[in-house]
Amino acid sequence: MEIIDPLDAAFLLAESREHPMHVGALMLFEPPADAGPEYVRAVYDQMVENTNYHPTFLKRLATPRGSLGGLFWDHDTELDVEYHIRRVAMPTPGRIRELLSVVSRWHGTLLDRHKPLWEAHIIEGLADGRFAIYVKVHHALLDGMSAQRLIQRRLSTDPNDRSCVPPWNRPEQPPTRRDKRSGFDPVGLLRAGGQAISDAAGMIPDAVTVARKAMGDSDLILPYRAPHTILNVPIGGARRFAAQSWDFDRISAVKKSAGVSVNDVVLAMCGGALRNYLIDNNALPDASMSAFVPISTRAPDKLDAGGNAVGAIIASLGTDTPDSVERLDAVTASMTSAKSLFKSIGGLSGLAWSGAAVSPMILAGLPLIGRVTPHSFNVIISNVPGPREEMYFNGARLDGMYPVSVVTDGQALNITLTNTAGTLDFGLIGCRRSLPSLQRILSHLETELTELEKAFV
Repeated sequence: MEIIDPLDAAFLLAESREHPMHVGALMLFEPPADAGPEYVRAVYDQMVENTNYHPTFLKRLATPRGSLGGLFWDHDTELDVEYHIRRVAMPTPGRIRELLSVVSRWHGTLLDRHKPLWEAHIIEGLADGRFAIYVKVHHALLDGMSAQRLIQRRLSTDPNDRSCVPPWNRPEQPPTRRDKRSGFDPVGLLRAGGQAISDAAGMIPDAVTVARKAMGDSDLILPYRAPHTILNVPIGGARRFAAQSWDFDRISAVKKSAGVSVNDVVLAMCGGALRNYLIDNNALPDASMSAFVPISTRAPDKLDAGGNAVGAIIASLGTDTPDSVERLDAVTASMTSAKSLFKSIGGLSGLAWSGAAVSPMILAGLPLIGRVTPHSFNVIISNVPGPREEMYFNGARLDGMYPVSVVTDGQALNITLTNTAGTLDFGLIGCRRSLPSLQRILSHLETELTELEKAFV
């Protein structure tokens, strides 16, 4: 058995029927020109026949239902592959609308804790001739960065390459010494303990740095100060998923002209879109909303590792101003200040800061406590780097990759995006009950990008 890391275990302990804690991706593919009517079935058969599984996709809880025994991973030696990989067909007329509706339902259902915590759906029957793959994996197994990395490494830039394997395939490599051991490593435990003591000692000067920054930097957005909105309410179990792509060149043109980052432009787009969405619902707060922007703390040589390595930045969304330029200025200033703080403190202090920032989201599900805890932020907005080149899976061109993430009590909306070649692909997942007509946010995103183009391009 393998002990589950505390951050990974938190996603298991926080899960309930109304709060599934898995992340996913909906990928759209254009079949190769020579594909016949049985092409998608052949894709499914190839995936089912590939039994060289990555260890992450064999992990299951040692004891189900998240009890104390559930803080350990075991490994499944006889994976029920036809349970985990499913071939389905869309109902007619097979529009993207029907596809998003089906993914909404799938993403709202819990993964079976008696089995390894992942599923894949191979989807055919789309009216435009494309097919889709929807994969969901428990957040305790993978964060967004590691999941994206696994997928990307299984694709190819060569449209003639027919050797691609599915994301759950294990790369061909000899087992390491750690792979061969059953688990307990006393020497490694002592080293980790020594490092923890050293990191803890470094937290004292880091705390002084944080205090000075908080008192002297008006652009730094602090936890526990976000206004209450209709996004920050208890949620039900049903989900609504909306997705759309934007031409990366449009966003890049604003970035270059304004002298900011792509992420700043994205956050400004989201701020303007949420402002207009809340105005539609007569629910816009006077104070500016803020966003939790996850950043990867994973070392470059650990990008393919499982588990979670995420820090927290809180950014202003500038929803208190109708002016798009002022909104982008507010976003950029807050992001610059937050990144400066994060770089100036140590790893353990960064983890502590991130924990403080997200604690209201964790406490939101607790009776009484969650109702009186102030909000640290109003929405999660995550930008996960994706492939910059056109990618293929055994000849099928990747047309879009739309992330599907997590929502919780107090956080009814999650906006996650990634890039595929020349586009930025947005995936919006929200509580179906709390957020009426969530898909309208997509049209408001387009409106805000147009306003930024008018101002800068």
